[in-house]
Amino acid sequence: MYAVGIDVAKAKSMVSILSDDGEIIKEPFEILNTESGLSELCEIIKMLDDKAYCVVEATSIYHFPVVSFLQENSIFVSVVNPLVIKKYASMDIRKVKTDKADSLKLASYVLDNHRHLVNYSADEQIYAELRVLSRQYLHYVKVLANEKVNLTDLLDRTLPGIKPLLKSTIRTTGKNKLCDFVSKFWHCDVITNMSENKFVSEYIKWAKKKGYHPNETKAKSLYANALECIPTLSSNSPSTKMLVLEAAKAVSNVETTLATILAQMSALAKSLPEFSVVRSMPGVGDVLAPRIIAEIGDVRKFHSASALIAYAGIDTPPYESGSYSSSNRKITKRGSASLRKTGYEIMQALKIVQPQTDNAVYQYLIKKENEGKPLKVAKIAALNKFLRIYYARVKEQYSST
Repeated sequence: MYAVGIDVAKAKSMVSILSDDGEIIKEPFEILNTESGLSELCEIIKMLDDKAYCVVEATSIYHFPVVSFLQENSIFVSVVNPLVIKKYASMDIRKVKTDKADSLKLASYVLDNHRHLVNYSADEQIYAELRVLSRQYLHYVKVLANEKVNLTDLLDRTLPGIKPLLKSTIRTTGKNKLCDFVSKFWHCDVITNMSENKFVSEYIKWAKKKGYHPNETKAKSLYANALECIPTLSSNSPSTKMLVLEAAKAVSNVETTLATILAQMSALAKSLPEFSVVRSMPGVGDVLAPRIIAEIGDVRKFHSASALIAYAGIDTPPYESGSYSSSNRKITKRGSASLRKTGYEIMQALKIVQPQTDNAVYQYLIKKENEGKPLKVAKIAALNKFLRIYYARVKEQYSST
C-alpha cells in the first residue's frame, strides 16, 4: 500500500508519497492543477506496484478539479475535513507549516487511517448544480440586504414614511412595488407638486401599467404622507434623483436575479423523485423546497438519520466523565451552516403556517416552547426532528421507485 498526500492550492498542489512502513518513496514535489500536471501525477501513481490511497483536504472549490481528474483515472481518492487533519497534526510538538510538511502530514494520515477512508463520490450532476445555485442564491440574499439598507437610507431623506406603505415583493417574479413606485415618484416634491386628484389618477395609471392593484385609498394615503414628510435632500439636485433611481434599480436587479435562480432551482428539483415528498411537508413551500434539497443533496449518501443531523451541525454529542454526565449540551455547529440556515427558515415558516393536521414537527416545536425553552433552542430541536422525518420519507421514496 502507498499513501499519497496532496496539499491542494488554487493553481498548484504539493504531493508526497509514502510506503506502508512510512518510507518516503518520492520527495514532495509540486504539480500544476492543469490537465498536463494532473496527468503526470496519475502516471506516477499508476507506476506504483501496489494500491495507492490518495487524500486531499476539502478546500472550498479548489480540490474539485484534482479529485474529479483522479476519479476519472480510476484512482482512489478521499476528501477529508480540514478540522480532522488539524486535530491529527496537533499531536506534533513542533509546529511546522509549509506545503511540503502539509502534504507529508496528509500522507501520514493515510497510513494511520486507510481502513476508514471512503472513496470520494461526487453528487450526481443535478445535485451538484443545485448546490451551486443554492450558494449563489444565498450570496445574492446578502447583496439584496445591503442594497435594501442603502435604498431605505435614501428614501428616509427623500420620501420619509413611504416604506411601510409600499413593502410588498413578489418572490417568484422579483417584482418590487416600492422600487417600481420610487422609480416614478422618487421625491415627495414630485408628488406634492400635483393636486391630490391628479396624483390619484397618475397612481392608478401607474398601478395598472405595472400590474398592481389600482387602489385609490392607497394613493390618497401616499399623498397624505408626502404632504406631511420632511425631506432632507433637495429635489432640485440632479444627484438626488440619480441616487434614488440607481438604488431602486439595484434592488430590482438583485431581486430579479434571485427569482431567476429560484426558478432554475425549482425546475431542477422537480425532476427529482423526492421533490413531491419534500414539498408536501408542512412549512416547506415553493421557495424552501428546492433550497433544502440542494443543501442536503442525495440523502442516500448518509448511512443514517443521525449522520444527516451531524452533517447539519445540530448534533449534541454526549459529555461524560466518571459520575458526571452533562445535561446541558450545545449543538456542535460543525456542519453545513447553509443547511442550518435553510432548516431554521423552515421552522419559522412552520410556526407561521401552524398546520391544522397532527404534524409531529410542529407539535414538538410547541411542546419545547411550552417547556420554557428559548425560541431558537425550540426551533433547532424541532429541526432535528424534521431532518429525521425528511431522511425517513425520502429514503422510503427511493426504496419504492
